[in-house]
Amino acid sequence: MSALFEPLTLRSVTVPNRVWMASMCQYSAAPEGPEQGVPTDWHLAHLGARAVGGVGLALFEATAVSADGRISPYDLGLWNDRQQEAFARINQFLSAHGTVPGVQIAHAGRKASTERTWVRRGAPLAPGEGHGWQPVGPSPLPFDEASTTPTELSRDEIQALVRQFADTARRAHAAGFKTVEVHGAHGYLINEFLSPYSNHRTDEYGGSFEGRTRFALEVVEAVREVWPDELPLLFRISATDWLTENPDDGREGWTGDDTVRFAKELHARGVDLLDTSTGGNAPGARITAEPNYQVPIAERVKKETDLPVGAVGLITDPHQAEEIVASGRADAVLLARELLRSPYWANEAAKVLGAEPRWPNPYHRAV
Repeated sequence: MSALFEPLTLRSVTVPNRVWMASMCQYSAAPEGPEQGVPTDWHLAHLGARAVGGVGLALFEATAVSADGRISPYDLGLWNDRQQEAFARINQFLSAHGTVPGVQIAHAGRKASTERTWVRRGAPLAPGEGHGWQPVGPSPLPFDEASTTPTELSRDEIQALVRQFADTARRAHAAGFKTVEVHGAHGYLINEFLSPYSNHRTDEYGGSFEGRTRFALEVVEAVREVWPDELPLLFRISATDWLTENPDDGREGWTGDDTVRFAKELHARGVDLLDTSTGGNAPGARITAEPNYQVPIAERVKKETDLPVGAVGLITDPHQAEEIVASGRADAVLLARELLRSPYWANEAAKVLGAEPRWPNPYHRAV
């Protein structure tokens, strides 16, 4: 029996295998008008192909809780009825083909208002440029020299954001999602609050570990309050800024020790799995990207806490993925670029590992 193709139950939801599709922005929604942020036929085809290909859980791309929370003007959002209806249509397709639909709810913070990645390499859009707007953040610190300086959020604005995350979670349930993932990684708003590199506040939302984690924990509590008890809640984290691993860098950031400590706080508040990535908050951080390079921090969280974990990072081979799960280093693997290249990777991996591929009936000749 392949460990990679054993079901995993989180609360009342049983995911049929441990091959999950990570959230990947498609930059393919309308930037303005009544279809702003609305999933399209592209998203149906994109997510649907991976469901047909056998992934156990599929996470929609970073889905903004407000218009100014999008990474780019072309991102998805879930703050109105039209968006909710379009998500529901796609979720029905995913569920019908045995894939658990999930959504990553997000706010881009100081990294908001950028071009699509294939246009000027995702360069920042200044307010009034194209469809650009003024980004916000925990502190008035731009991501890099080319980026717009964000407006520092007030306490009242922070509380409004907490409510927006909760409102989006309500809509996610109404749209048929079976899991919600709070996006706290890759230099976006929640990650910005967590890290001393990007959070220079001196009020109760900055300074100490307790202060810097306050916003994230308030979001988790608000989401968990409205998200049904029987459904799992995930949290995606950048487990390190990759600054302390390079002590000559001279910048202070979020660390693996912080992640282990924070994971215990998340678990106590009803988070069911930590989706463990790294980086994205400190430009120029030195990262040695190689197969499994992010697995050790997921393994550490799993060993030192009671929180299940997902592992990511250049996981491309079925035997590699099998070893990660079978050895207990992680409870699931989340694939991104490899699933862009190979939509049917999960079913092909099942054949390699001696498990049963999950082909839909119209594809029975593939068996």
